[in-house]
Amino acid sequence: MSTPNLPTAPTKEFEAIKKYTQNNIEFWSARELMPILEYSRWENFEEVIKKAQKACLNSGQIVENHFRNVTKMTIVGENTPVGIQDWELDRYACYLIAQNGDPRKSKIALAQSYFAIQSRRQEIFDQLNHEEKRAFIRNEVTDQNKKLFSTAKNAGVTNFGFFNDAGYRGLYNHPLSEVENMKGVKKGELLDRAGPTELAANLFRITQTEEIINKDKTIIGNIRAANTHLTVGRKVRKTIEEIGGVLPENIPPEKNIKLIKSDLKKLK
Repeated sequence: MSTPNLPTAPTKEFEAIKKYTQNNIEFWSARELMPILEYSRWENFEEVIKKAQKACLNSGQIVENHFRNVTKMTIVGENTPVGIQDWELDRYACYLIAQNGDPRKSKIALAQSYFAIQSRRQEIFDQLNHEEKRAFIRNEVTDQNKKLFSTAKNAGVTNFGFFNDAGYRGLYNHPLSEVENMKGVKKGELLDRAGPTELAANLFRITQTEEIINKDKTIIGNIRAANTHLTVGRKVRKTIEEIGGVLPENIPPEKNIKLIKSDLKKLK
């Protein structure tokens, strides 16, 4: 299945403030989105949120599924804690906010483009069959692994085997070699034999480790970087346990993704 060409747009600002719930669901904070969209007053931005919620309701959606009202504590004056209102927004909510924002603001146009593109990517991904999803996520894992290793190298990592294995030990609760033996796959083939769910867990482990090492300049050298990778892997594993998912070491291996890609090329 061919993937339509999609336009590109600046993403760093929006990706930088994206967060995840304990169940690995992405969201954006309205308070953090506000200045990026060039709004300086919460009262004005709230009006945009209300318009977006009305558009959400008119489209037949349940507003609470996309806009989650929360109260956050902040410090004002002489260390006085005060609760302030915020909204946790999913991608669709952010798109509606951008669509209802002031069109004279340049960042509004960028936001409209960014969230529309990301929503279209999700639509395309949802249309893929099982094997096509495997191939897509496997490519993402490869690209993000390259980025992680580059970041780790800049942080002073020299023993990449030790660093890489730490991530697997965190996520699988076993060293890579043991996981390969448990699953009966050849050395170096674990990810090529993984299904979409297992690949997605590894992708989250990789991207989050890269982001933490890139931001925290105190993570320097083999030991600290490996410990970070181990910790992130364990947190991803804990999330899987909490939501009742199948732990990655218990997911049966599938057909080698290299053979799948070859089959897909033949189909094209």
